[in-house]
Amino acid sequence: MQSGQIMVGDHQGIYVVKLVGDVRLNLCTSFDNYIGKMFSHDDFRGVVFDMHDTHGVDSTTLGLMAKIAIRSEEHKGGKPLVLCEDRGLLHLLDSMGFDELMEFSSDADNDAYQAEPAPLKCNTPDEKSARAMVLEAHRVLMGLNEKNADTFRDLVHVLESEQGAQEHKAQEQKSVANH
Repeated sequence: MQSGQIMVGDHQGIYVVKLVGDVRLNLCTSFDNYIGKMFSHDDFRGVVFDMHDTHGVDSTTLGLMAKIAIRSEEHKGGKPLVLCEDRGLLHLLDSMGFDELMEFSSDADNDAYQAEPAPLKCNTPDEKSARAMVLEAHRVLMGLNEKNADTFRDLVHVLESEQGAQEHKAQEQKSVANH
């Protein structure tokens, strides 16, 4: 599969997230940081996901898309619009419960936005922040429906256990350093 890229842009409060190629975890911490910036702007009016050039997305990317949809509703931006004509991707989104969170258009010529998306500068994530972001993304997916909760329960449990063990180890090291 083609390696992925996330492109972003905005025009008059409409934020565009264009997913290109195969979008995976290695892009997601920078994407998560962008999400925070997007919702910090007073002009926020909505989100468009352009998936016309998307070949695949992993569950972490899906979790961040769901996070955007939930926050968009909270910020009175309504449901994000997903531009996608790939039946496989549409089926994936539907099976994950995104039909409740987003509007869909399979019109290949749909120009629902005027922004010119530019590549999001993606830094290689450090392990701790990547793990925390993966955990958050999968918790969001689990909250969408019972099927997702069943699908991701074991992964979330493992990530929570690892996070707890790392925090405990850090506290022990800090305690030893203080004595």
